[in-house]
Amino acid sequence: MDGIRKAVEGIVLDPQLADILAIVKGARNGFTYGAKIRFPHALVMVLFRSGTLREKLKLVSKATFQHARNLATFATIYKTALLFLRNTSPEGKESSPHTFIAGLIGGYMVFGRGIQSSVNQQIVIYVFARVVLGLARLSVQKGGAIPREFRDRVTNNAWPVFAALSWAAVMWLYRWQPETLQPSLKSSMKYMYGLTHLVFTIRTIGIPLGHFCCRTSKHR
Repeated sequence: MDGIRKAVEGIVLDPQLADILAIVKGARNGFTYGAKIRFPHALVMVLFRSGTLREKLKLVSKATFQHARNLATFATIYKTALLFLRNTSPEGKESSPHTFIAGLIGGYMVFGRGIQSSVNQQIVIYVFARVVLGLARLSVQKGGAIPREFRDRVTNNAWPVFAALSWAAVMWLYRWQPETLQPSLKSSMKYMYGLTHLVFTIRTIGIPLGHFCCRTSKHR
């Protein structure tokens, strides 16, 4: 066992294999992170659906594996492309365009080709939202696109305006163009806002009044 451990340590600590091991580690970390993020989310989303326990567990495992696999695949492609671009550049080192190109290649190959699942759509939408926020912060930093005299005003008012317009837009879309919304979002909004006009009954309110009345009468 000691011999095997020393051999493995020799491989791991070999500087010539550092780039290859970084790719392997990136794939491992992508898979681990994807599983950690998707499993509880999928469990909660599937828990209250109709179907047998076996069917629910199958859906949870499928979504978890797909999320983990795609992040691992992207990490592998991204780090491999980055290594190639760095080693073939005249300077022999990583530059700003390399990360953009490597991300472009990985994003297209993993998330951009063919018919995309809901898992992939959620990942891309999540990333896009974070990119927009990051670019917005970058625009108000020193040397950004926004002039200095307007920077403080934009910083103080950007989020309230963004939040208000986001909710205004999604409510308008739900009310007048619901087919354009993602199915899960449309279903959630229908439950919260679309079904509230129905006439209340004991069943639709969700309060077991009949059971409560029966118990009350027994104590009299």
